[in-house]
Amino acid sequence: MFKRTPTSPETPQPIPSVERITSVLGSGVIWHGDLDGSGGVRIEGAFEGKITLRGMLVVGETGRVTCENIRANTVIVAGAVRGNITTQKLEIRATGRVWGDVVTTAFVTEEGSFLRGQIRMEESVDLELGPAPESTPAEAVDASTSELDAEDQ
Repeated sequence: MFKRTPTSPETPQPIPSVERITSVLGSGVIWHGDLDGSGGVRIEGAFEGKITLRGMLVVGETGRVTCENIRANTVIVAGAVRGNITTQKLEIRATGRVWGDVVTTAFVTEEGSFLRGQIRMEESVDLELGPAPESTPAEAVDASTSELDAEDQ
């Protein structure tokens, strides 16, 4: 009456680059400047400047970020952030500290986390990231290498 069909093990789907970490600012590194682009970034050191990221931003336990306004698809805070956050999803871990206002569509917090500021939840958030880049970083590197090779000849 009931027939069990054999199931083949599903092949794992690759995680889109927007949802995984592609760059790390290590502990002991202090960076002043702007961070723009696509992909996931993990900050374990100190960062001061502007962050506009099409992807995930993770501020690790040793990470310290000072920004007027952080804009990213997903922001996970386990360290300290001083500045406003505009994101589709914000997660503040138990060790996370945020001083600033938040605009988001989804908010997750663990017991022990800290937020000093206002939180405004919206049905959708415009991150104002601009148009998506047309080429991947690897293609850009290949193009610049080709240009350098042409100059050498």
